[in-house]
Amino acid sequence: MGTLLGELGKKLAERWLTLLVLPGALYLAVAALARTLGQAHPFAVGRLTGQVTAWAGAPAARSVGGQVVVLAAVLVGAAAVGVVAQALGSAVERVQLAADWPTWPAPARGLAYRITVRRQRRWRTAAEAWHRHREEAAAARTRGERADPGGRHAARAAMVRISAERPDRPTWSGDRIHAASVRVERDHQLDLAALWPHLWLVLPDTARGEVTAARQALTRAATLTAWALLYLPLAVWWWPAAAIAAALALTGRRRSRCAADTYATLLEAATRLHARDLAGPLGLDLPGPLTPEAGGTLGLHLAPSPPPRPYDGGP
Repeated sequence: MGTLLGELGKKLAERWLTLLVLPGALYLAVAALARTLGQAHPFAVGRLTGQVTAWAGAPAARSVGGQVVVLAAVLVGAAAVGVVAQALGSAVERVQLAADWPTWPAPARGLAYRITVRRQRRWRTAAEAWHRHREEAAAARTRGERADPGGRHAARAAMVRISAERPDRPTWSGDRIHAASVRVERDHQLDLAALWPHLWLVLPDTARGEVTAARQALTRAATLTAWALLYLPLAVWWWPAAAIAAALALTGRRRSRCAADTYATLLEAATRLHARDLAGPLGLDLPGPLTPEAGGTLGLHLAPSPPPRPYDGGP
């Protein structure tokens, strides 16, 4: 037990250092740099070294007690900034996935609605072009010819850049995850939201690990975008901080899209491969592949019953 607790403590300390302290310490260093250099001399290395020398020569920095206090203050401050970044990352992730955008406050909800409608119009134009290319290719096959696939592939890529399925949310990442639900519903008559908690309990460890890793990558990408938002105010004192914020925002956006795509792909793949594994625990006999009829039967047994009809005269 002592060995187990020791290893657990090491892992917790490592995660605390990696996720909170190191990024927070870097942020504090850039903040000190911004306050020292200012806008007039953004790259004055001599001014920076002079200030560092002055700090090092302070009486508090020469005593052991003072050094301990400074180190503790830096660690606490870095951890506090890291916690703020994690909390802000949760808000960023909620905006990126936009699963509940119809419940947002009125101004944000109206903006999300307009963005979604515009994305739907763009997607419809791109989808019509893709289907037109597919129909032309099918007609060419009936004549014994082979159409150039370049135009069809380019049309599909243009459609997927907007959304893999008809947009339902104002963001690409949100629609990419929503597309997994749409496809499972269309192909197997399964409600992914109702199915997933039950399916998670019977998934093998390998599948669980892959899905968990993809979900954590999505959270880390949102946190990276949150760091960009924290660096942006430093541009008030030091304009290069805006470049740092822009680089972090672009990187976070790219990673969020990649993570959302991977996560949605794994959700869909796990459902298609293992949904039938729920038949045994539910006492169902579903021979053969997971057809829409079999998926509908499975969904009926997984969906919770609706609340009873309210009646007059009662609470």
